[in-house]
Amino acid sequence: MTVAGQLVARGKVRDVYAAGDDALLLVATDRISAFDVVLPDPIPGKGRVLTGLSLHWFERTADLVGNHVLSSDRGEFPGPFSDEPSLAGRSLLVRRADVVPLECVARGYLSGSGWAQYRESGSVCGVALPAGLIESARLPEPIFTPTTKAAEGHDLPVSPAEAIEIVGRGLYERLKELTLGIYERIATSAIRQGVIVADTKLEFGFADGDLLLVDEVGTPDSSRFWPADAYEPGGPQPSFDKQFVRDRLEASGWDREPPAPSLPVEVIEGTAVRYREAFERLTGESFDDHLARTGATSDAASDATALDRLRERA
Repeated sequence: MTVAGQLVARGKVRDVYAAGDDALLLVATDRISAFDVVLPDPIPGKGRVLTGLSLHWFERTADLVGNHVLSSDRGEFPGPFSDEPSLAGRSLLVRRADVVPLECVARGYLSGSGWAQYRESGSVCGVALPAGLIESARLPEPIFTPTTKAAEGHDLPVSPAEAIEIVGRGLYERLKELTLGIYERIATSAIRQGVIVADTKLEFGFADGDLLLVDEVGTPDSSRFWPADAYEPGGPQPSFDKQFVRDRLEASGWDREPPAPSLPVEVIEGTAVRYREAFERLTGESFDDHLARTGATSDAASDATALDRLRERA
């Protein structure tokens, strides 16, 4: 049995605490990772953007599949969490779930690692694509391209046959159906707000036999968001996600292995602005109004101190 308040996992972005035998508290910090490596510099407000957008999409995909969210109201969190103001707006009380060992990726456009694979083989994760496509091209139809889910190091692409070997054919087909359905739901909503969702990554887990959508959904960490009015296939696109960070790191000559280099101040500030804009475009709500509604502060320095204190107490 775990003790409420115990730190049970620390991911690239989220700290996970025990909140009873059947629940966890997910705390989205302002940490940022790139190429599966955590960077030394946090992005102010990032954790609250991730949490707010995830809630937005959890609510709007609940008819497709259940999710793990129990509450986002700090007043409903068990001790010692309910009296910690820094958790407001960045934390979710969720059901414990056994996470499926696949990162479920849907791609509607050819970008990132998918573009690299296509140039080499004409396919992405074993899914053959038409010849002659260019970078950032819209695909004839969205494709399901899962990867391994690595506890450390890099997630690796897998073919349909390899994915079926990992989870079984029945679950693979269900994950494919759900991933493409959720992607279509998010992409359709986003384009009405002038945002193209080039691809998105989802995670699923089982709780009491139920397959649930878990972790995060439709965020700048897990998706590529492009402004529709600037879309021009044939090269990289401007974005409202962490591609801005990836591009600067690539330009630095970093070999994608830890430790990661520090980010320049203008990249930190620029990324924070892009994340806020993603939230506001996709939800139609001012981020400052969202913070006020959740009772959150925007003092990143005091938040970081409080989160460190919480980890030490755990």
